[in-house]
Amino acid sequence: MPLRARGTGVGLADRLQAYLPRIVLSPTIAAAAVFIYGFILWTIWISMTNSGLLPRYELAGFVQYVKLFASDRWWVASRNLAVFGGLFVTFCIIFGLLLAILLDQRIRVEGALRTLYLYPMALSFIVTGTAWRWILNPGLGLERLVRQAGLESFTFDWLVNSKMSIYTVVIAGVWQSTGFVMALFLAGLRSIDDAVIRAAQVDGASLPRIYARIIVPTMRPVFFSAVIILTHIAIKSFDLVMVLTGGGPGYSSDLPATFMYTFAFTRNRLGFGAASAVMMFMAVMAIIIPYLYSELRVRRDG
Repeated sequence: MPLRARGTGVGLADRLQAYLPRIVLSPTIAAAAVFIYGFILWTIWISMTNSGLLPRYELAGFVQYVKLFASDRWWVASRNLAVFGGLFVTFCIIFGLLLAILLDQRIRVEGALRTLYLYPMALSFIVTGTAWRWILNPGLGLERLVRQAGLESFTFDWLVNSKMSIYTVVIAGVWQSTGFVMALFLAGLRSIDDAVIRAAQVDGASLPRIYARIIVPTMRPVFFSAVIILTHIAIKSFDLVMVLTGGGPGYSSDLPATFMYTFAFTRNRLGFGAASAVMMFMAVMAIIIPYLYSELRVRRDG
């Protein structure tokens, strides 16, 4: 009897230890199921109703989507997203890679430069937008400074120019996120064996040629990760635009996130705003799903 009881106790302890991770993680999983996936499904449902100030749950089909695709403002926001996203991702990767290559030379002031480049990443987009709104304000910032220096004809009114305002968002976004991309590339560069560089130098290859032909092509996973992360940041950009331009002048610098907020919470068109949110979600999924597929394929083939 004592042996049986002892064996039962050991079995119970082993069973409890096996289920302990599930018990610990279950509140987190439940919260994620409700507050992430549950609200995603709720948003999709609301997007197919005629909800106004308050949600309505009677389905009305794809009426809100028809209105969305007939809205000129939505197409302006989508076009701005293409411009902002394309330039934001491209310049962040170019500048981040160049800065990473510079720091990879192990120069004497590397620590100070790394801190300087990474500092903007520590700031929120609210702070970044406020700072660049001052810098690009024609009456306070760069234009006034240059005119006081003697160039009276100099103008830089992008912040109040409806055709150029979206590019001010690009400038501020690139300034903040380049340091993050630099950190990704620098980690990738430091993971490459120095013997590869020394062998190429023995063969007579110059350093720029080594980076262009050997090192950079081997960093494809880093490039892919940077593009995924930056594109996700671009799609959900909201606070930077709201602080820097407010979506204006007019709605010339609107992005889908600011479009959704405006119609859902200030114009009391909850169903219409939910439809735009679903389209943003679909755009994010169009990026994440190929990434996950490629990662799973690499692991399976490996």
